[in-house]
Amino acid sequence: MRKASPIARCFGLLGIALLTAVLATSASASTVIAKVEKSKQLMTVFYNGEVLAQWPVSTARPGKVTPTGTWTAKALSRYHRSSRYDDAPMPYSIFYSGHFAIHGTDQVKKLGRPASSGCIRLHPKNAAKLFNLVRTEGLENTRVVVVD
Repeated sequence: MRKASPIARCFGLLGIALLTAVLATSASASTVIAKVEKSKQLMTVFYNGEVLAQWPVSTARPGKVTPTGTWTAKALSRYHRSSRYDDAPMPYSIFYSGHFAIHGTDQVKKLGRPASSGCIRLHPKNAAKLFNLVRTEGLENTRVVVVD
């Protein structure tokens, strides 16, 4: 029996048929899009045009800003700690614009509502899944889209 790919194991809810079709495409054509809707506090992850997952997020709380726009992912940092906010842990960071990143949080009870200083917070398990997908597919093939 063939062992499931890391992506298939991470996103087992989608079914083997969908993942087989998605993974059959050329790696050079693959694209990861992490679309964040601030009004819904929701991230939708697309892989080669197909919805792979939807997760609650926390974006900026009142008085702070999560900028809107579209970026190519810039850097990955598995064990990042904030240089701006008291060395706060930012596991599975995907930096996309200056100091703004998608990353895991230990404040999972706040997911689904604005609570961050500007970054996009995810449950650590979901942040790990996205981080590993981006690492596999490449920063140059990853887009972060943030809308109001």
